[in-house]
Amino acid sequence: MDSRLHIIAGYKQGSSYVKDLYVSPPFRVVSVGQRKSDNKLYQIVMSTSPGILSGDRYQLDIALEKGAALQLQSQSYQRLFNMKNDAVQQLTISMEDDTSFAYVPHPVVPHENSNFKSKAEIRIGTNSQVIISEIITCGRKHSGELFKLKRFQNLTEIYHKNKLVVKDNVLIQPDLIPVNSIGNLEEFTHQGTLIFYSTKENVDKNILVDTIYSIIESQDEMEIGISAMEDNGFVIRTLGHGGEVMYNFFLRVQEILWELE
Repeated sequence: MDSRLHIIAGYKQGSSYVKDLYVSPPFRVVSVGQRKSDNKLYQIVMSTSPGILSGDRYQLDIALEKGAALQLQSQSYQRLFNMKNDAVQQLTISMEDDTSFAYVPHPVVPHENSNFKSKAEIRIGTNSQVIISEIITCGRKHSGELFKLKRFQNLTEIYHKNKLVVKDNVLIQPDLIPVNSIGNLEEFTHQGTLIFYSTKENVDKNILVDTIYSIIESQDEMEIGISAMEDNGFVIRTLGHGGEVMYNFFLRVQEILWELE
């Protein structure tokens, strides 16, 4: 199935709003029920499909006009079903100046023989910031499906002024790279990545890293590392044995970063 989602977040009289929205099955986009007083836009991406199937092609195009702030949320865990061929998702995010975008979705659950590639291309404006994450699980652990997927790849690229400033490539292909090998996932069953990049001059990545470390020190359920970029941003890597604790940690980090002005 070829499916498309298109959102334009506008900004008018101090508030962000949905300027344009188009979806085709199985997508749905609705406003988050809770009300916030920050005048930012909160939308949840829903699906009428139980998961991604062989041959699916998802195209998600998101644009933020000058001044807009958009936070996307997911409905539930994303299942990748048994596939004869493959499935592909393309996420394109265009951000004008003075914008903020965040997307911290639920974990991905790859079933046996799933083959999925996702690519996110983000073009960020001046005085703007982006928060984006992904969590990959081992599959249906309680059904004995520990990394029986064919292939999973998530490629993220961030551009500023047409220059590539961030590139992150997560590839899990058990028949090519043993998942439990040293330097890979070893004994862990879940891996998470959160990327933060800012072009705001008043944002200090070092202070933010110290703040996040204070959260890390209070938990012992995951292995967590932070790599600061040369520019104003950082990447958080997590390894653990459960998706929910990892997802909740990323939500806490998102809350800290989302409040930045």
